Amino acid sequence: MQVHDAIAARRSTRAFLDNPVDTSHLTRLIEQAAGAPSGGNLQPWHVHLLNGEGMTRFRTMMEPRLDAGQVEATEYPIYPDSLSEPYRTRRFAVGEQMYDRLGIPRTDKAARLDWFRRNWRFFDAPAGLFLFVDRAMGAAQWSDLGGFLHGLMLLLVEDGLASCPQEAWAMQHTAVTEFCGAPADHMLFCGLSIGIPDPNHPLATFRTERAPLTEWLTLHE
Repeated sequence: MQVHDAIAARRSTRAFLDNPVDTSHLTRLIEQAAGAPSGGNLQPWHVHLLNGEGMTRFRTMMEPRLDAGQVEATEYPIYPDSLSEPYRTRRFAVGEQMYDRLGIPRTDKAARLDWFRRNWRFFDAPAGLFLFVDRAMGAAQWSDLGGFLHGLMLLLVEDGLASCPQEAWAMQHTAVTEFCGAPADHMLFCGLSIGIPDPNHPLATFRTERAPLTEWLTLHE
């Protein structure tokens, strides 16, 4: 697969088949993703992979929290407190498009909340991972996490798998940290659902739109 094909095929998948994924296969791809660029070669990523029985134990642990509607304040702002344009419109549009595909109207707040909570089941994917970063790291090192994640997601596409990066896990950081046994100086950044996409789900062909080049590219010739 060419790189441009993998980029074009990658999307945030929110519905998976229950087909298992081999752990050794995933660890190989994760190791390859660690070839991502990293300033000063700090390699600030710390990864916890959940699969098989590990995923079952995690979901069992999460069930009472989800039943009780438990969430907590994030340790970092997922979005700025006040989004200006065009960012506010882009964020609003993708949510409305997704819920329209699902047939959930804006007035059905309960159904929208139920769908959002699927984040904390990894959208029923058979495997998932959590990405932590050392609290001593700054914004430049957090950018390295994005490079690592994007590389991994493209490698997954190449192997016929799909994924969904999920910053929503930051709202469950205490439970995740305790389950993973992560040290106190590691902060949870996000999760990543991994599996085979469900081709029959309403979101199977859902893709977010990208702004045209003219909106964000400035040429200096």
